[in-house]
Amino acid sequence: MPYRRLPNTDLARLRAIEAALELGKRTALTQLAFSQQTLEKLQMFYPHLLGAIRQLNVSKQNQFDRSKEYGEIFRKSKLYLSHFLQVVNFAIAREEMKPEVIEFYGLKMNSRATPPLNLEAHILTWGEKIIDGEQKRIMKGGSPIYSPSIALVKVHYETFKEAYRQQKTLQNITNRASVKVAELREKADELIQQMWNEVENSMLHLSDDERREKASRYGIVYVYRASEQKKMEVESLQQSIVFS
Repeated sequence: MPYRRLPNTDLARLRAIEAALELGKRTALTQLAFSQQTLEKLQMFYPHLLGAIRQLNVSKQNQFDRSKEYGEIFRKSKLYLSHFLQVVNFAIAREEMKPEVIEFYGLKMNSRATPPLNLEAHILTWGEKIIDGEQKRIMKGGSPIYSPSIALVKVHYETFKEAYRQQKTLQNITNRASVKVAELREKADELIQQMWNEVENSMLHLSDDERREKASRYGIVYVYRASEQKKMEVESLQQSIVFS
């Protein structure tokens, strides 16, 4: 026997409620297979669920649309910070700068390794250290570094900081929308199950096949188990052989 399967996606939940509401419009209350109280609950709930799902989809799309540009800004900031430190290390290797100047940037003397810059937190932390360190080094009488200059490094770093702030804002909006939809899903499932139970209970006097056929008009989904589906396919194949 096929079993009833509740919607497992937001789109399926909307369709199930929409099917019930559409029948509620076209069917007299005395002929409707579920109660007026349930119909009123669905009518009140549906706009909230639809609005929340739309808001979530819009939030996800906004975040997605921004992600490519954000990724490029992140890459540029990382590149300029990395190149700046490489220039410092080259100057030290050529003995144009003393080894201890590397400490201005928060690095250990004699260290030639570039700090990790693969995460957003890395860029935020080391960007501040490198920019502040270069300013302090120059104030101590050091000559400015060019190609890239710290001014250009700072431009890309500040651009990244602003993009990071915007991206986090978009993420927070998406997270809040996701939480709202998650809360409404539970209520949606409860209402759909209540409505489907009422529909099936109103049709207990019908045969199984007739009951499922009529109940499906209310958006109820029946699914055959894998073993049942295979059995039906075998029977269908046997019948086709007999009549061929």
